[in-house]
Amino acid sequence: MSDLTETTPGWLSPDELEMARARMPILYVEAVPVRVDDSGEVTSIGLLLRIGPDGTVSRTLVSGRVLHHERVRDALLRHLEKDLGPVALPRIPASLQPFTVAEYFPTAGITPYHDPRQHAVSLAYIVPVTGDCRPRQDALDLVWFTPQEAGSAAVQSEMPGGHGVLLKQALAHVGHVA
Repeated sequence: MSDLTETTPGWLSPDELEMARARMPILYVEAVPVRVDDSGEVTSIGLLLRIGPDGTVSRTLVSGRVLHHERVRDALLRHLEKDLGPVALPRIPASLQPFTVAEYFPTAGITPYHDPRQHAVSLAYIVPVTGDCRPRQDALDLVWFTPQEAGSAAVQSEMPGGHGVLLKQALAHVGHVA
């Protein structure tokens, strides 16, 4: 047993993360970035363009793990800044009740959500952004779609792992049923 104190809690080594993923569900947050007009109506939905580890290009939402001893609000802000840039100016909802909870399983078909790496539980939020969004990290681009375009079969087919289902739920939540 070591007498050293961990001074940067929350981060797991790759081996520790793999072991945790194999033994318990991991908590995530997901955000659907939107632009709204003066009356609060959603006018655009931002989807990230990414290249997966296997080289496939797909559209996805802002997503990431909640760290140990991190508030959900802080995790949302951290992932929005990481994916959209430091001047995206997200407006985190005053109430942190998600519009849905998505359960990702490593076995396909249990729910519409699938993550071959792990069992994950994700709190999903719709987050208005007012600033300049410039994707960072592993995102290639951020494309803004109208609600009708985002709900289209073409866009949905580009969203793996159930993100298309999650996007449709977000659209329905804000009154845009496809």
